[in-house]
Amino acid sequence: MTKVLLLGVGRWGANHLRVLNSLPVELFVADPQPAALEAARKAGLAPDHLAADYRRFAALAEAVVIVTPAETHFPLCQEFLTADKDVFVEKPITLRSAEARELAALAAQRRRLLQVGHILRFDTASQWLKQAIDQGRFGRLQMLRANFSGFKRPRMDSGITFADAVHFVDLFNFLLDAIPTHVTARMRDFLGRGPGFDDASVLVLDYAAPRGHAWGVVETNYFYPGKVRELILTGTELSAVCDFNVAQYKIKTFANRHVRQERGFTANEGAFEQVECAPVEPLLAEVQAFLGSLRTRQAAGADGWAGYQSVRVLEAAVESAAQGRTVPLPPAAAA
Repeated sequence: MTKVLLLGVGRWGANHLRVLNSLPVELFVADPQPAALEAARKAGLAPDHLAADYRRFAALAEAVVIVTPAETHFPLCQEFLTADKDVFVEKPITLRSAEARELAALAAQRRRLLQVGHILRFDTASQWLKQAIDQGRFGRLQMLRANFSGFKRPRMDSGITFADAVHFVDLFNFLLDAIPTHVTARMRDFLGRGPGFDDASVLVLDYAAPRGHAWGVVETNYFYPGKVRELILTGTELSAVCDFNVAQYKIKTFANRHVRQERGFTANEGAFEQVECAPVEPLLAEVQAFLGSLRTRQAAGADGWAGYQSVRVLEAAVESAAQGRTVPLPPAAAA
């Protein structure tokens, strides 16, 4: 069996532990916190597969899953890629685009796999939307509006734009097969945690995509009651509302169209459809894709370059918010 080393069993790392422990791999876990190692032991891992220091297992591991604070992603990925290990790293790939680009280039140079945890790509609803867009069912896309918000404990390794807005930034890039040409953003630090730790943000992304010049909006905050994970797409032929919180019937489509008349437009409400999506756990699908790529040597999902492009957008958003202006994102910087 493939020997996999999991670094980090925190709030999200615990989910990776559960998923990896259900798959046919030989799992090793490293975390400096005794409580985390105890959780792994209770999950059934043998004591000799647990360590506070990841270096104990670094040489024997064939693949590494990194679920650690964001500021550690670059040095850890660099270390393991240089040691010719295949790497899965949670989003964001890094906190700086220059470092993300360096990792993507290093993975290509060493012929190693580098997959970034952009989990929404693996949701069956996202897969349906991607196929429908590529088939032209939406016509010319006009707007994508997403909200990733809810009342929860703020992360302490980055602001909410890097922690949560990144989900829909990457999903927009994936759905449109493009990156924004311009980024406009507003960010606030209501909790007073300091620079770089925004807890509410709104990003406006301009895309010149193959399916139309679309306008993307991503809203995130730590204050909305409940848990919001919603995406709305509008096109000239079809519109859709997708609720990622729903287990199965996530997507509702509306064949609404504006029709030009002699003296203006009419708003014609078309057929409504509820789309059934297979209730597959996205994290399980994501990890299975990574393990499958170890065999095929073909990247599955978001590679290092996709992670790099997402961080470029986030950096532009930070610059836009700081300077109060729209920031262009030159295509020359793309991979």
